[in-house]
Amino acid sequence: MKKVLPAPFKPISVNGYGIGGICLIRLKNIRPNFFPQYFGVSSENAAHRFAVYWYDEKGIKHEGVYIPRRDTSLFLNSLVGGRVFPGIHHYSKFRTKEESGNYEVSFNCPNDGTYLSINANETQTFPSSSIFKNLEHVSTFFRKGAIGYSPNKKLRKFEGLELITNKWEVSNLKVNEVTTSFLNDGLLFPNGSVSFDNALLMKNITHTWKSHSDLQYRL
Repeated sequence: MKKVLPAPFKPISVNGYGIGGICLIRLKNIRPNFFPQYFGVSSENAAHRFAVYWYDEKGIKHEGVYIPRRDTSLFLNSLVGGRVFPGIHHYSKFRTKEESGNYEVSFNCPNDGTYLSINANETQTFPSSSIFKNLEHVSTFFRKGAIGYSPNKKLRKFEGLELITNKWEVSNLKVNEVTTSFLNDGLLFPNGSVSFDNALLMKNITHTWKSHSDLQYRL
């Protein structure tokens, strides 16, 4: 994982394993705080994330996520991402289906072929094969990743964005099938170096987004 993380980011490990994943997000009525709700826009989104830590100029350690790629179903986001708000967004075609606790989500980027597909069911059972102890353990871990940094268009700095939630509540998902072009890329991750661990579900989470100061890109 160190090979895909630019400085100043370093991987956070759990029992000797680095943690990466893809967060699939349905956003509803997104708008500036001072705008009424009917001005909001909705979209399907995906964020490729790695749990990381870094040190600021004062030597203080921080934890969050590095997000090398974002995808969105809203073409407007792909135009203004990295300009009006942080993070480059790739326009992708999403398909979603929800029925009786079953979730089918997929996306494909027509420009470069990046894709993901997942089929999962709600469950009460946390996978015994996980490197995390239980649902509470993994929930606490991911809650620390509220601040995410993404490269800007010229790769000169990382733009920060924080997710602020009024509540934090996750539940278990049993994954029946999952495939992703990014984590299955043998050039980035040699065969056998990536294993699926678990999936989580969050529903009806009221939230806001807060920009953070940029971090400088280091070679």
